Amino acid sequence: MYSKSEKRFSQAAAVVMLLLSLVCIFPVVLLVMSSVTSETALLKNGYSIFPEEFGFEAYQYLWFSRSKILRAYGMTLASTAVGTSLSITITTLLAYPLSRKKLPGRNFFAFFVFFTMLFQGGLIPSYMMWTQTFHIKDSFWALIFPSLLLSGFAVIMMRTYFSTNIPEHIVEAAMIDGASELKILTRIVVPMSKPILSTVGLMTALAYWNDWMNGLYYLTKRTELYTIQNLLNRLITSADFLSNNQANSMIAANIQVPSVGVRMAIAVIAIIPILVIYPFFQKGFVKGIVIGGVKG
Repeated sequence: MYSKSEKRFSQAAAVVMLLLSLVCIFPVVLLVMSSVTSETALLKNGYSIFPEEFGFEAYQYLWFSRSKILRAYGMTLASTAVGTSLSITITTLLAYPLSRKKLPGRNFFAFFVFFTMLFQGGLIPSYMMWTQTFHIKDSFWALIFPSLLLSGFAVIMMRTYFSTNIPEHIVEAAMIDGASELKILTRIVVPMSKPILSTVGLMTALAYWNDWMNGLYYLTKRTELYTIQNLLNRLITSADFLSNNQANSMIAANIQVPSVGVRMAIAVIAIIPILVIYPFFQKGFVKGIVIGGVKG
């Protein structure tokens, strides 16, 4: 039985969580409703969850670029899948040795990983390295390698999980039976680490999905490699230009260029896949964050 004070605390916590949930949901509802508000109403009244006049000019404008949007979605899915898979693999291969207390130079390598979280080479040296040494400019790998392939924070979080949640006696028993380190990692550690793997995987996938800087810096000629973020950013710029110059086939068809509403519609298109996928990973994500954040 709960005491009265515990019941009051539980009720108060439920009210607070409900209010926080509403605060999180409100911007999404406002975003969707603004995307289906007419351009005239947006310019007159601003954003509102109860629009004065509905309109689909923004989606009509995007419909003219539907083939490019679908291709950009394909590039985004491909870069997210490849990048996330490589990132999880590399992170795991680095975090597991760091979790072993008998690793020679363990503290040095751990400090090296932590150091990368505090200091970086900067944009210009990174650009010169990737373009002049690795020659990834205007290639698919320009969306994969720079800045997103490995995160020091993810390595430390995964190392902490391995250290605190993988029983040492299980690893020692496997070594006594003659299992190699690779077999221990693939047969024991990885199957027991699904929460942290899903957490790091989701964080990395979100980073790849939302990334637009790599495409902006490294894709200057091959626009067919644009991800959805790069393409939508370009469509926003085009909408602003067309709205200011009033020179487009849409104008001839008496369709107003939705320079304001198109921003909302573009944001809705970009977040729909995330809203669909996230609930399936939420349980593992929360569990991995809580367990991986425990000090080891």
